Amino acid sequence: MTTRPDRAPADPRAPLSSLTSGELGDFLTAKQAEYAALRRRGLKLDLTRGKPSAAQLDLSDRLLLLPTTTTDRAGADVRNYGGLEGLPELCELFAELLWVEPGQVICGGNSSLTMMHDTLVHLLLHGGPDSPRPWAQEEKVTFICPVPGYDRHFSMLANFGIEMVTVPMHEDGPDVAAVEALVTNDPSVKGIWIVPTYANPSGAVCSQEVAAALVAMPTAAPDFRILWDNAYAFHHLSEVEAKSADVLTLAAASGHPNRPIMFASTSKITFAGAGVAVMAASAENKAWFLKHLAMGSIGPDKVNHLRHVEFFGSADGLRAHMRRHRDILAPKFAAVGEALTAALAGLGVAEWTHPTGGYFVSLDVLDGTATRVVALAKEAGIALTPAGSSFPLGRDPRDRNIRLAPTFPVLAEVETAMAGVATCVALAAAEQLSAGR
Repeated sequence: MTTRPDRAPADPRAPLSSLTSGELGDFLTAKQAEYAALRRRGLKLDLTRGKPSAAQLDLSDRLLLLPTTTTDRAGADVRNYGGLEGLPELCELFAELLWVEPGQVICGGNSSLTMMHDTLVHLLLHGGPDSPRPWAQEEKVTFICPVPGYDRHFSMLANFGIEMVTVPMHEDGPDVAAVEALVTNDPSVKGIWIVPTYANPSGAVCSQEVAAALVAMPTAAPDFRILWDNAYAFHHLSEVEAKSADVLTLAAASGHPNRPIMFASTSKITFAGAGVAVMAASAENKAWFLKHLAMGSIGPDKVNHLRHVEFFGSADGLRAHMRRHRDILAPKFAAVGEALTAALAGLGVAEWTHPTGGYFVSLDVLDGTATRVVALAKEAGIALTPAGSSFPLGRDPRDRNIRLAPTFPVLAEVETAMAGVATCVALAAAEQLSAGR
């Protein structure tokens, strides 16, 4: 397998495919013995989901003592009804962080996924401001899904019966030519999911150039939407901090101001179940969303909004908070790379990303072995995300991608789990190559 520039460098070990049958047999025997020893350890480790660790959650414990007042800066009582757009102070804070205007922001409840879900529901039932008809009245609705990608995006689409087509996710964002080929002549193609900064699971960052192309390209559907899920915009793992593309400004300049709708949240910043979600969009899209939101809400939890404003103090306060997260997470991601490099580099059976932010590492193993690797790991007491999860309907056509989530376990557990995963990768590859001789 070819090693890409952002992936693990080879070491002097010979690729397994170049070994003689006898040498490969010896390697297989050694890995079987190593795996047997791994199983005897009776491990119970979990790398399945990108959850904050207890140490990360502890960083936000001061929230439990806030807010210290019950009024916002205008003197309004945050305990009462109203304020559908969210607390103005919080909207301003996130506007600065996301490089948008305060008037483009809506602050909601604890889940940006809920805001994404509601956006799709409103598009299906009512259509957008520029829709010829509600999407549910179309003969077919299709979404473009960059892969590998976020499983919850795909399951949401599947739940609504929306068809999915895939395009490759490159280091600088979705494959622009592939997207353009899909949207130019097919009016059923209504949208695309993008995690633009430290994408789930590859860690890719959508460049300004790619973002500009996506918002400017002609589309057969006049109401084509880019659902811009900027979940990891502030989740840096090094001092070199990627800046998200200014997609709303780019879209307005291209004449398609309604095309992107941006989402973010503090789910992995403060408390995952008690954070705040954010949406940013054009004035027309914002008014459209609030119109439908008003049918089911009289206002969000402004007490929690004020709590977060007091906790962060400013955009710089949030950035400083995220540096404390980085101190906890960076060693875990380093441990993933070190374990995989130590056991697999040079064997020609795996590639893995070295993200500079986000919550995941994308591991590509020998074609046809990802399912086997996950099964081997499970038998050894290491839970991994199911193979194929980073593809629509869980179907990876090459059965090679595995999403690794090292954030929740403590560092020692990450080191132990990744050494075990590396053993499983090598064993599965040796089994397949031996069977083919």
